[in-house]
Amino acid sequence: MPTRLHDVMRAALTLLLAWLTAQAFVALHVPLPWMLGPLLSVAAASMLGAPALSLAPLRNLGQWTIAAALGLYFTPEVTSLVLGLWWAIVLGIAWALGLGWAFGQWLCLRNRALLSGLDEPALRATTFFAGAIGGASEMTLLAERAQARTELVAASHSLRLVIVTVLIPFAFTFSGLHGLDQMPATTRVVDGAGLALLGAATGVGALVMHRLGRANPWFLGSLVVSAAITMTGHTLSAVPQWMSNAAQLVIGVSLGVRFTPGFIHTAPRWMASVVFGTFAMVLLCAGFACALGWAAGLHPATMVLGTSPGGIAEMSITAKVLQLGVPVVTAFQVCRLVAVLLLVEPLYRALYRRLKPGQA
Repeated sequence: MPTRLHDVMRAALTLLLAWLTAQAFVALHVPLPWMLGPLLSVAAASMLGAPALSLAPLRNLGQWTIAAALGLYFTPEVTSLVLGLWWAIVLGIAWALGLGWAFGQWLCLRNRALLSGLDEPALRATTFFAGAIGGASEMTLLAERAQARTELVAASHSLRLVIVTVLIPFAFTFSGLHGLDQMPATTRVVDGAGLALLGAATGVGALVMHRLGRANPWFLGSLVVSAAITMTGHTLSAVPQWMSNAAQLVIGVSLGVRFTPGFIHTAPRWMASVVFGTFAMVLLCAGFACALGWAAGLHPATMVLGTSPGGIAEMSITAKVLQLGVPVVTAFQVCRLVAVLLLVEPLYRALYRRLKPGQA
């Protein structure tokens, strides 16, 4: 009981810090203040040794809320547009798999001496899954099954995600790339009864995904149900802005607490190569996105968010706040997430099936 009370106090103080930072970022007109403010302040406090804590139920609630709001963009007209982009989504998936493999090759090349204590299969597994553009928890789990250095894989994904989440919104905001969305806006009318029904329906979807053991169940389950309702031409209610802000705050906190005091001591050369590789991936994705946007007749900024090596929730939130093609970005990120989860392990086995544990 004392331990539980202690955790509640830690979480409450962490949320207070996050809220104060978000308010400061709002006053300073920083992009995505409700996500970036908490992320940066909590990460800094955590690395300095403060007992920051993110409660999983709050993070799940935040993902559930954001996904329900994103699903409201999938009107019948927008859904038809997204379905017509299936070929671009397939290209985006292939690009993500190839870029992740290349990032892994770079990590292997730069860190072979650092990881000289690992045999060849463990080295390849560590660098391959650290480079793959997928969810941190899922890639770390796959790396563990391949007997890789899981702490390096987790650190790589955490650092990549934060770099992309901070870099892209700032770049878009200060370059004036926001408010360019030509798609029909979602409803802004909040209806109490409709909101309760939307919450209940999306909650059931999230629970079903969770019971089925799917990745990101609270996000994907809620998104699927909310989008399915909207696709039929029905709109139950908008999600209030304060709920969206609160959801961004707890998601930012959940990212920030990954950066513990030990994080900054994690193989500096490894982390430096992750930073360099992440910036290179962002630039390469920008070039690919411009070409794909030209071919698909979509704004390059929308395609940058859709193909960027960031997380689905974070990139979708960025698209929502900056009004940059929410349904297209969400569709690209969701399809990539599912495809990478299904294909990355078979791809690893196909590439390195000849390597045996203990091989030098």
